[in-house]
Amino acid sequence: MAKKHKVKRFKESVGLDIGSHSIKLVHLKRMHDGFKLLNYAIKPTIPDGVEYSISDLRKDRFPTSLIDIFKSLRMKPRSIKRLVSSIGGDNTSLKQIKTIFLPEEELESALFFEAKKHLPISGGEMLLDFQVLNVEEKTNNMNILLAASTKSMLSEHTDILQQAGVAPGLVDVESLAIANCYALNTLSEEGTHIILNIGAHKTNMIIYGANAKFFARDIPWGGFHMTRDIMRQRDISFEDAERFKIEHGLGDEAQETESTGAVLDIAEKSTVEQIAVEVRRSLRFYVKEAGNSDFRKVLLVGGSAKISGLPEYLEKAINIPTEVFNPFVNLEMPDKFRDTQDPQLALAIGLAMRPE
Repeated sequence: MAKKHKVKRFKESVGLDIGSHSIKLVHLKRMHDGFKLLNYAIKPTIPDGVEYSISDLRKDRFPTSLIDIFKSLRMKPRSIKRLVSSIGGDNTSLKQIKTIFLPEEELESALFFEAKKHLPISGGEMLLDFQVLNVEEKTNNMNILLAASTKSMLSEHTDILQQAGVAPGLVDVESLAIANCYALNTLSEEGTHIILNIGAHKTNMIIYGANAKFFARDIPWGGFHMTRDIMRQRDISFEDAERFKIEHGLGDEAQETESTGAVLDIAEKSTVEQIAVEVRRSLRFYVKEAGNSDFRKVLLVGGSAKISGLPEYLEKAINIPTEVFNPFVNLEMPDKFRDTQDPQLALAIGLAMRPE
């Protein structure tokens, strides 16, 4: 988690997203009125077309891939002055809470005990960070964003960086970095937006708005499971299913499953159906908890966001306008990057843009 320190402006920043399937790196330069993209790279940590189980994957694949990324970009790891990376998954949590007003010297210790009530991490292992969002004038209550992880997860993350020759820097929580990417890359918009970061093994759901209660959760399905669906539906190999997904998307498969139920066993929903069900369930919970249903758009980012037919399917299933988000929209782009709009770089961009 980020340590408290004096605010200082940085000239360049590297955002590093170490995902279960690939590593994404974005190198930005701070300009007077924003950021300029200096370089980026995406390096898979698993060979193309190989069916795998996340439990079988060795952690030592990450340093090797990270070293390869630095070589490809001609970057010297030790020369990186500002690195921002992220952690996420079951052992991280992010939640907005309300508490009575407390002076700064009492706040941190009080929040540790408060966090144990809200965040599913044992107290002895917990690492806690927080940000005071605002203090309500009428009640004097404080709205606080609590971020928590475990000591072992942070240690495992920093070990990967050190093995690749990188000095660990700021470490953020994935969902907060995704929200930052949206907030820092768009003009101020009214209403509340739903961001789905669709990765290989999970979908990170964030509800964000300038005046809305922050919400984040992980949905345990992603692009890997979509490939497995196609593999089962068409009785083809994992490699062929992955190729089919990239070339043809999910449109026909999703529509056929939804309309007839004939493709999959009746008792088994497809991955896109599971994601839609969980999003709808989370929205019902959010409306009840936050009293806010002003949802304007669903924005898709992540490695699976570009799958043909996915935005259309989710828009119909969730009944909210859905589109793929372009995380580069407000970046100054050199000519060689003019056509770069890859939504899987959203997390790395959000990390690189992270305010001090």
